[in-house]
Amino acid sequence: MLAAAGLAQRFGGGRGGGILFEGHDAGPTPVFPKEGEFHFIRTEYTDLPQFHRGFGFGSRNGQGSGWWIVDWPDADDHFSQGVERLTRVATGEPRHLPLTDPHLFDYPWIYATQTGWWGLTNAEIARLREYLLRGGFLMVDDMWGPGPEQWEVFTETMNRVFPDKPIDDIAETDPVMHVLYDIQSKDLSFIPGTRHLRRGEGGTVEVQQPYGTKPAWRAMNDGKGRMIVSVNFNTDIGDAWEYADAPEYPEHMTALAYRYGINYLIYAMTH
Repeated sequence: MLAAAGLAQRFGGGRGGGILFEGHDAGPTPVFPKEGEFHFIRTEYTDLPQFHRGFGFGSRNGQGSGWWIVDWPDADDHFSQGVERLTRVATGEPRHLPLTDPHLFDYPWIYATQTGWWGLTNAEIARLREYLLRGGFLMVDDMWGPGPEQWEVFTETMNRVFPDKPIDDIAETDPVMHVLYDIQSKDLSFIPGTRHLRRGEGGTVEVQQPYGTKPAWRAMNDGKGRMIVSVNFNTDIGDAWEYADAPEYPEHMTALAYRYGINYLIYAMTH
């Protein structure tokens, strides 16, 4: 845990920005081997039309946009550096793929953010179902209440993927909580996005949990005891990774985000 905490504050290489994070965009872009045992795979997906936002960038497929791009590329790069330094997993370059890309099956672990706003097509639903049934693992992140809207969008979508599979709270005894780092119930704390941080008196950073929200760590299983989807609700692991190089971001929360992410990854690679 101490290694993760130290790592969380020592990258010195973000390229995004934020009101509190003056040093976040200093430093070079990290370089990874082209191939590896693990690649951070960010999934590109279709937004619900009424919630679409025009984030855009030049990608290998031309122009890409949508909610799936939030925290890219810093979260992907920083987490990949964490895997590289904290495990013996050979880490390759982070990538982003559409859910319908046939190369998705080459990777055991994929990540999707802002899934409270996705509106998957029938083709994306079919591919996600096939990917998960063939042994893949999906980590979803950065969905929020207290209202039901985002949770309902997510669960309605997953009911299209698996009509018969519930979404349950992760038990403290679940193997995913102990596969590498031991995560206990006392660790199930709110991990803030930067929008939940404020500059307090004397320059201290204060965390403001959104009113009426409670962090939840949930999952879907394949019916044979294997977790196939981890569901992080009312918490923002992606921001904790993205701002891992910012001294102002709460260190213990970044460390917890790395522990969760690495546990999910090791679980995916060994189950």
